[in-house]
Amino acid sequence: QLQLVESGGGLVQPGGSLTLSCQASGFGADYKAIAWFRQAPGKEREGVSCISSSAKNTNYGDSVKGRFTISRDNAKNTVTLQMNSLKRGDTANYCGAAEWTYCFLPNWAKPADFGTWGQGTQVTISS
Repeated sequence: QLQLVESGGGLVQPGGSLTLSCQASGFGADYKAIAWFRQAPGKEREGVSCISSSAKNTNYGDSVKGRFTISRDNAKNTVTLQMNSLKRGDTANYCGAAEWTYCFLPNWAKPADFGTWGQGTQVTISS
């Protein structure tokens, strides 16, 4: 059974940077697309970024394009989200999710399409 464990969250000032990691273990770690979603209190879950199993395809939510970069190391079964130029609006709980899906699809960011989820890591942007 595939499991995801996120780390790297914390408190950062606006304009700062943070790197999140999602460690995958178990069956399918190498073969499933992995995505980051985030959810702030009172808001719907939002797709942040997605990376294919081969790392050849990536996709980003409109609100983070140009600021966040997703990468993947299949030798370590780790997906990393580098977040730069952070804004207060980036404050949320960030969760990793995995599924047999295609990140290049324009509608990739549907939470219901992902069957495996981590517990999440909290990111707070505040001065």
